[in-house]
Amino acid sequence: MTGKSRKKKVSLKTILICPYVALVICLAIAIGLLSYRTGSHAVKTVSEHLLQETVSRISQAVDRHVVGSVAALKTAFPEGMPAPASIESDFDSILTRLWIATSLHSDPNNYVYYGNIAGQAIGLYRHSNQLGELRVKYRAEDHRQRFNIEGLGGVPQFQSVEKELFDPRVRPWFQVARSTQKDIWTSVYIDFGTLELVSTRARRVLAADGTLAGVVATDMSLRSLNDFVGSLNISPNGLAFIIEPNGDLIASTVSPNIKTLADGQRVRVNAADSGHPLLNRIYQQLKSELSAGVDDLAVTTFFFDDDNGEQINVGFDLFEDNAGLKWVNVVALPDRDFMGGISQNVMLTVMIAVLATILVVLIGLRILHWVTTDLNTLSVAVNKVGSGLLEEPISIRRNDEIGMLATSFRAMQYRLQTDHLTGLPNRYAFEQMLNAAVEKSKNSTESEKFAIFFVDINDFKLVNDCYGHDAGDQALIELALRLRTNVRQEDFVARYAGDEFVVLLEGIQSRSDLRPIRKTLEVALAQPLISLEKTISIVSGAIGEAFFPEDGDNPQDLLVCADKRMYIHKDEIKHRRKMDQQQECSTEEDVRS
Repeated sequence: MTGKSRKKKVSLKTILICPYVALVICLAIAIGLLSYRTGSHAVKTVSEHLLQETVSRISQAVDRHVVGSVAALKTAFPEGMPAPASIESDFDSILTRLWIATSLHSDPNNYVYYGNIAGQAIGLYRHSNQLGELRVKYRAEDHRQRFNIEGLGGVPQFQSVEKELFDPRVRPWFQVARSTQKDIWTSVYIDFGTLELVSTRARRVLAADGTLAGVVATDMSLRSLNDFVGSLNISPNGLAFIIEPNGDLIASTVSPNIKTLADGQRVRVNAADSGHPLLNRIYQQLKSELSAGVDDLAVTTFFFDDDNGEQINVGFDLFEDNAGLKWVNVVALPDRDFMGGISQNVMLTVMIAVLATILVVLIGLRILHWVTTDLNTLSVAVNKVGSGLLEEPISIRRNDEIGMLATSFRAMQYRLQTDHLTGLPNRYAFEQMLNAAVEKSKNSTESEKFAIFFVDINDFKLVNDCYGHDAGDQALIELALRLRTNVRQEDFVARYAGDEFVVLLEGIQSRSDLRPIRKTLEVALAQPLISLEKTISIVSGAIGEAFFPEDGDNPQDLLVCADKRMYIHKDEIKHRRKMDQQQECSTEEDVRS
């Protein structure tokens, strides 16, 4: 053995304890003080980042909620398209556009409608992808008729006639939009049908001569937005809400946005009357912040003490669009959710630790730095592995317990990315490679294409049933080897699950490049298994392919596409076998005849 391999293992306990047995308690207290000071700063930083991130998430959710209404109106009546004098004269074209408009963002914009100055009206309410309800009237004095319609191009089937007379010209959305040149939102209101908050976006439509012809509008239900805010898991005592500038609640994690009065009337809830003390205090503080003016392009934070003297951290921003929608998104976090009992012990810790610091300042800190640097590296790596980043590199080279831990950690990283039976990369490793390939292609200025194969072993269950699971394992090992040795050197083969494998093929410029590789794999998989004492010839492989970006521009769509085509191939194989069996039977009957 070399001198290097015989190098004696150095115990971390020996390094730390033996020279400083008398100082170990003081050193631990000093580390505690250092950890507290560092932790306090980190907690403050994390809480502020959490505020900003959560507020930004809410703003993004609001933006996604609102953007559908823009697309719905533009699709129903594209800007610059003159409206027909009569809905009846252009019925098919309008209905087609309404169907497409309600398909773009069915949640929340599943209802798009149009009324003209003649009192005619047409609207489409989508119940599902294939089922819609058409509401139409051709004369002002008529009551609207309702029709069921299945699919784009479906024939409307009469359903009923509304009892109440609907005149679009007197509706609020028509009134607010008729004199405005751009899109405009109505006030948020309680829908009498769903009893939920709704706002309507409307835009006037002009005739060919430039005069007002009518108004197109779409309803935006705020239910899913309220559900999103309510599902936020901020902190044990944190809260989030969305309000209008006057304080009326749009959504909240701690309070309903609608309440029922004693007479049964349903009204909106204002933040000042929500019944939640902390929400009320936050709103009062927020009003002064808003009155001072804020930057609507960035998240604003402020702090205040509640009635118990506890600091409340608040972050908010303004969401405003060009149609007059203006909401305030707010997130609040009490200090106690982060600091815990740290502040209660700080004075005692500092007093004791000061004495320890004097004793160990010259030598203890040097050793501490040497030890904690690598521990911190390991801690960061462990946290990233806990978050799903298994490939985080570890470059620690030591001969003590920390070095052993780092070595074990690297071995664990390898095992977590490797299928223990076949030795191929596992599903996680493949998904990481696929994500990287998609990102690389999207960020590249050149057209970098690639493809994936989804491989399923047909009738593999027969191997387990007939020869046992040990034989099945040996068969999987053999099939994995065939896959690896029958693709190109640069291709990435992984075991996806059970008897399913996947292959990532980079540098594939066209589908024709896949044919020889696919043919080679099909031939290889169709060969009898020789991994056992007897030759087994009861399995074969079905292969599905997906080509980036034609079959999908994200990993999930590519995998779904390849999986579907694999099942199609599987069905084709079964069909060919059935035809072959029928041919053999016919041949045997001919021979007997």
